[in-house]
Amino acid sequence: MPGGTHHVLSHGFRGGIRPHDHKESTRDKHTARLPVPRRIVVPVLQHLGVPNAPVVAVGDTVRRGQLIASAGDVVSAPIHSPVTGVVVSIGDTLTINGAIVPAVYIEPDPVQEWDGYVRVEVTSVVRTVRAAGVVGLGGGAFPTAVKLTPPADSPVSTLILNGCECEPYLTCDHRTMLERPASVASGARHIASALGASRVVVGIEANKPDAVDVMRSAMGASAEVLMLATRYPQGAEKQLIHTVLGREVPHGRLPASVGALVHNVSTAAAIADALDEGKPLMERVVTVTGQVARPGNYIVPIGMLVADLLEAVGGVIEGAGRVVAGGPMTGIALADLHVPVVKGTGGVVVLPARSVAPAIQGDQPCIRCARCVAGCPMSLEPYALGIYANRRQWDATDRLHAMDCIECGCCAYVCPTNRPLVQLIRRAKQVLIERVARP
Repeated sequence: MPGGTHHVLSHGFRGGIRPHDHKESTRDKHTARLPVPRRIVVPVLQHLGVPNAPVVAVGDTVRRGQLIASAGDVVSAPIHSPVTGVVVSIGDTLTINGAIVPAVYIEPDPVQEWDGYVRVEVTSVVRTVRAAGVVGLGGGAFPTAVKLTPPADSPVSTLILNGCECEPYLTCDHRTMLERPASVASGARHIASALGASRVVVGIEANKPDAVDVMRSAMGASAEVLMLATRYPQGAEKQLIHTVLGREVPHGRLPASVGALVHNVSTAAAIADALDEGKPLMERVVTVTGQVARPGNYIVPIGMLVADLLEAVGGVIEGAGRVVAGGPMTGIALADLHVPVVKGTGGVVVLPARSVAPAIQGDQPCIRCARCVAGCPMSLEPYALGIYANRRQWDATDRLHAMDCIECGCCAYVCPTNRPLVQLIRRAKQVLIERVARP
């Protein structure tokens, strides 16, 4: 119902914070396509799961949308060429998360037919989504086809579309809802059909009232569009379920265990592209903002280097500090800008130097203020997890449920002594995962 009641549903989860959203530079600008870059570097691993294998060779001419790396396993997603051009090399590349993985290097043709591409075969929802290489575009990059097949003993009755975009600076989901509401609605219908979900809810934070109106009009009577309190991390999966349904996902369980599943609105649009147009996921909308000459939302080919992306928007401007891939709360600070944009890259933010926290050498003393405990949306004790991780007492971090940490960054944001709590807990999680995987 356009212009309908804008009742704000209070956040139902414990903790969280309310940082300045810094979205004013990009939220009102229409999404634009950037010129074809000079080079494209497409990693064959862009998802949570096993790596892919290249299926092209050096010297091959590839067309836009052509498969260039096949899925290595069920928990993986194929990779398609984002441009028409020539494969000039196959070798390793540094990625945004610091890993080194194989990649296909493509020299694009100077002129691209952006409306033309190699189409995927449209069959069932799950098979088509898998063939199109769709992954979660909210940053998780988990293969969507796998997410569309929840365990048989956990039927999903409610699909929640995540339009919160609670990360500061980012507006790519916001613009997708405003500019492609029909695609988001179509994707929601496809997802609900695949899951057998009888209820569809779209959750949008209150700082996007225009998106609430547009999505209410697009969804019609097929879904409830709720305006949610603006509070970080409202868009985190378990927190969103708690707010919308009042259900808490048990420790160690999946959302399907409470009859719900969450998909990002941009993922829904990508699903519609695959099923309605046969279009593989080979480009995405990226928010480029902060200390850059022309902040905005841009359609970026997967594999465009961050350095080329920043150059294409006029470069960084005076006062630039750290460059972050993603939002400032969960993103990764880049030490090298010659890394490619991947499917999970929703933003490139050049933070002003004045807002960048000073570098911390090692851990800092905890003053037991408990602000991190109050702010943690997962009801953890971040200060203690940090202390034990710093002492390498991994069993203690396990007893304190380090694996439940969603790495939202609330604890580090509120810590008055700037302790690197997220990094310490992330290290503990890595060690615990390695211990489980060790034969």
